[in-house]
Amino acid sequence: MREVDVAVIGAGPAGLFAAYYAGFRGLSVAVIDALPEPGGQVTAMYPEKLILDVAGFPAVKGRDLVANLVAQAAPFGPHYLLGTRAEKLSYADDRPVLGLAGGEQLLCGAIIVTGGLGSFSPRPLPCADGATGPGIVYFVPEPAELTDRDVLIVGGGDSAFDWALTLEPLARSVTLVHRREKFRAHASTVARVLSLPVRVIVNAEVTRLFGDGTVSGAEVTVRGGATETLPVDTVVAALGFTADLGPLAEWGLRLDRRHILVDSAMATNLPRVYAAGDITEYPGKVRLIATGFGEAATAVNNAAVAIDPSAHLFPGHSSDAG
Repeated sequence: MREVDVAVIGAGPAGLFAAYYAGFRGLSVAVIDALPEPGGQVTAMYPEKLILDVAGFPAVKGRDLVANLVAQAAPFGPHYLLGTRAEKLSYADDRPVLGLAGGEQLLCGAIIVTGGLGSFSPRPLPCADGATGPGIVYFVPEPAELTDRDVLIVGGGDSAFDWALTLEPLARSVTLVHRREKFRAHASTVARVLSLPVRVIVNAEVTRLFGDGTVSGAEVTVRGGATETLPVDTVVAALGFTADLGPLAEWGLRLDRRHILVDSAMATNLPRVYAAGDITEYPGKVRLIATGFGEAATAVNNAAVAIDPSAHLFPGHSSDAG
């Protein structure tokens, strides 16, 4: 059984800042997330969107904010367990034992849940029967890998249009298919995409994919029955995500619907289990990334004292650390 001082469940902005702050306090950290990339909802939903309400940044792209948070934590060597779920909670000698989906167990000094809206699962592309693999993706962690590809993006929300903006300069062609005429994406982003050589097909659905093992084409059916076959190397399914607390809902946490109730120390009702970020609820809660950063620091400082009662709640300012 691996031991770690702090297990952070959720690799969104609050979780990444918790990883930094725990490292700053000299604590070992494991960061667990069901998604294959750090960044949580920011990476999944709006990686290219400008975020305007993070202190110190007049404007910062979601992707850049996540990259900076990862870089901030990197000197302290957090261990990332991505693409895996935190499933079971038990205790051994008053210390939490976290059971992961693959059967691994972590003996923790404390747990900090920073799961945002919960566990994210991408909505599958109906014609692909939920398949993933070569040619069907839900994230594009390395856009350069799609250079000179024929890319088909399915969806009409912010993430679909963000991927279109990102990939248009790189791909051989970009086509966006949406089943409605109106889009959920921000109007300015839609206008930018429509000004580019991106083909946008509305009132249509992808009804069939071609290829043996890899994607070589796609059949698009327009409302009314007309079909067209497009050359496609990669399909980006940007159909949104479903979110729920998953196994965390069975841990015995005090909940308010899908949110975890915490006190002013960010402590839950379970020993040595804290929470921060959008997943928390308390009187006056404001769900902003900026708020989550402060909650993460509060959770880490209180967890540090629970792990070592001789530790100080406030460790001093980072600017005094030399």
